[in-house]
Amino acid sequence: MGTTVVLPEIEKEVTTGDEPEDQHEPLYHVILLDDNDHTYEYVVEMLTKIFGFSEERAYEYTVSVDTHGHTRLVTCALSEAEKKRDQVHSYGADWRLERSMGSMAALVEPAQ
Repeated sequence: MGTTVVLPEIEKEVTTGDEPEDQHEPLYHVILLDDNDHTYEYVVEMLTKIFGFSEERAYEYTVSVDTHGHTRLVTCALSEAEKKRDQVHSYGADWRLERSMGSMAALVEPAQ
């Protein structure tokens, strides 16, 4: 005598085209602004500690900010971008320069 096994029906999710394709969180850029109150050593040190960049990559960003007046460091979710900006703002003065009175400036901008 055989046993009958009844399998449950599995419903497939059907999309009608009315739903947005992507419901991803918007992205934001963290932009580092140049100034003359921080040394290259300071900027490289800060970028390696806050962003985890290699020294070579941090140096490239340092040259870029010095050359262009600003540089885009990362693009990420708003909460992470604000956290990184705040870490830049709280990093402190460059002890190598007497005129350095505080941290560098950074801002958060929507990625387009």
